Amino acid sequence: MSVAPILITGAGQRIGLYCAERLLDDGHALIVSYRREQEGIVRLRERGALALQADLSEPSGIEAFVETLKRHTDCLRAIVHNASEWHAERDGHEAEDFQRMVGVHMLAPYLINLRCAELLRCSQPGDIVHIGDDVVRTGSARHIAYSASKAGLENLTLSFAARYAPAIKVNGIAPALILFNDGDDDAYREKALAKSALGIEPGPAVIYQSLRYLLDNPYVTGTTLTVNGGRHLK
Repeated sequence: MSVAPILITGAGQRIGLYCAERLLDDGHALIVSYRREQEGIVRLRERGALALQADLSEPSGIEAFVETLKRHTDCLRAIVHNASEWHAERDGHEAEDFQRMVGVHMLAPYLINLRCAELLRCSQPGDIVHIGDDVVRTGSARHIAYSASKAGLENLTLSFAARYAPAIKVNGIAPALILFNDGDDDAYREKALAKSALGIEPGPAVIYQSLRYLLDNPYVTGTTLTVNGGRHLK
């Protein structure tokens, strides 16, 4: 087991938190970023993870996070870009919303990958994993900025894979419905489940299984794993 820590951005809740806890279960050292303090971050700290607050929507916040990260470690086993923004554009605030989602989904991974490549090269192998979204296949009438910025992240997977081979593998995961929110009503759940061929809410374990595959397989780079229950078949 590598002593070098794995970095997960946006690990305070839901899929990011689940993957963080599973990595700790597997004995990995862990660094996580978070935007605001919440119960999941407290839990990760109690288990030994290093939690660093970060605003990944602005260049200055991203650069500050990288500087702080480098004060705590000189080596990384992997970077998992999980931090995400999910909301429709607001009338009158479209430019602000677009810039924020591009910042979190594209600029933060772009700058962190560039600034931290030397930290990954000290680990053999080193990995970068971008958590994208299956919505990039179709676009979204209500979440245009979100979909476009996640599509950009998927393209970054290809570019960084080419740039950093063979020392660092760079891959992506594109989930569709994984986990409902507590407030989702029965009508919404039924409609969402009907969009996939398998018709289930699989839970976050399927994303950890995908992450584990990408970390463990030495012969995969420049690939995005689609984890969508067969939505492309409907």
